[in-house]
Amino acid sequence: MNRTSSHLLYSHPRGGYLMLMAIVFGAIFLTVIGALSSYVLTENHSQSSTTGRSKALAMAEAGLEYYRWHLAHFPIDLQNGTNHQGPYTIPYNDPEGGVAGSITLGITGNMSCGQITSIDINSTGAPNDGTNVSRTLYAKYAQPTVAQYSYILNDSVWAGSDRIINGPYHANGGIRMDGTANAPVTSSLATWSCTSSFGCASTQTVNGVFGAGPNQNLWSYPTPQVDFSGIAANFTALKAKAQAGAPSGGIYLPRISTGTNTTSVNYWKGYHLTFNANGTVTVTKVTGITPLSVTPVNNADATTDYTLISNETSFNTYTIPAACGLIYVEDNVWVDGVVPSKVTLVAANVVTAGIAPNAMLDGNITYANSSAGLTLIAENDILITPNSPNNMSLNGIFVAQGGAFGRNYYGAYGCGGTYEPRNSLTIHGTTVSNKRTGTKWVDGCGSGSDAGYQNRVDAYDRVLSTDPPPFTPAISSVFQFVDWREE
Repeated sequence: MNRTSSHLLYSHPRGGYLMLMAIVFGAIFLTVIGALSSYVLTENHSQSSTTGRSKALAMAEAGLEYYRWHLAHFPIDLQNGTNHQGPYTIPYNDPEGGVAGSITLGITGNMSCGQITSIDINSTGAPNDGTNVSRTLYAKYAQPTVAQYSYILNDSVWAGSDRIINGPYHANGGIRMDGTANAPVTSSLATWSCTSSFGCASTQTVNGVFGAGPNQNLWSYPTPQVDFSGIAANFTALKAKAQAGAPSGGIYLPRISTGTNTTSVNYWKGYHLTFNANGTVTVTKVTGITPLSVTPVNNADATTDYTLISNETSFNTYTIPAACGLIYVEDNVWVDGVVPSKVTLVAANVVTAGIAPNAMLDGNITYANSSAGLTLIAENDILITPNSPNNMSLNGIFVAQGGAFGRNYYGAYGCGGTYEPRNSLTIHGTTVSNKRTGTKWVDGCGSGSDAGYQNRVDAYDRVLSTDPPPFTPAISSVFQFVDWREE
């Protein structure tokens, strides 16, 4: 009896131990199953969310494409055919499954001088899949302009070894590229004849783009031409727009120079415009010019330079119209200062045949804020004056429609610092020139010393490339998305 009782007492601890082990392992099993289930649910939710975000993005893209189609058929309809302000919500239909979601569109037209210059489109896609996700894309719809380039030339050109070029560089002629280009360099020629004026010891046939510059993987030739007749400004229309007055017109200044004799100083008078950060432009009349003997940038020009002002008189200070930043000068114009907003300045003459004004850059041109911009269009040349800053900074889109952009060679007056040489020239924007450009003259100061600007940096303006001043020349008549990003 005692032995039996003792055996029973001994057995109870072993049974409790097994039960305890079962509880422990059961808890571990339940924990693992719970964690695994939670992981599976989390992954499933993540997968659903990822799928939903992909669907939302596809719907947002479809919204942009839909409105591009709509504008192709109804170019000035910014209200989706509803005649009322948005936003506009439209269903996204799946041909196999009915309504798969919705697209919400916000359409904003950007106006200048009474015309739509670009259209901002916000498209939000939201699928009906229970994920409660949405994605929004933004795009700007506009004509692409010359502002998408750093340089566009209708001639052959030599970019020296001191040049640093950031932004697409194109010539309808040949290119000798000894500088550092960090973007595509394109020529419309397969081959061309390089002469001594381009640094070749003897005339030789070379590739459309050749030279000692790095990043030659960015060079391409032949490529399609940029149509200079197509990008030419309609001066008659611009003049009429400037003369229209508020609210959709700009500022107009009539010709004050006289005659048609290009060897007379009276032909080269005009206006000096200094932009001010407070939204105004100060205008003086240029009544005196000092002629200088030069070698011109454009060899078709005369060897007398009429860009140095000897006398000017006060005239007026204008407030730049907020709704139309267009200034049309029917004469030669000198430009400098701090540009306060988006402005297009035109120097052209449509009154007297044979008169083609120049634009002169006699000082730095900067911007008062990040939304400012300048497009300067000259019927003939755009020239940097002999008394330009030693370290010059130019912000803007500079279009020499019929002539050349550059700085003449003033070596006849020595290289002691009066006019030659100059140190650095930085252009932030775009240079468009019908003729060969030039701002440096190799060996111009003798003994291996160059005249003109010794160090030159060119960079296109990313902001202006998608939102330039009004009437900036377009490189295509077809509207397209010039900017695209997720909000």
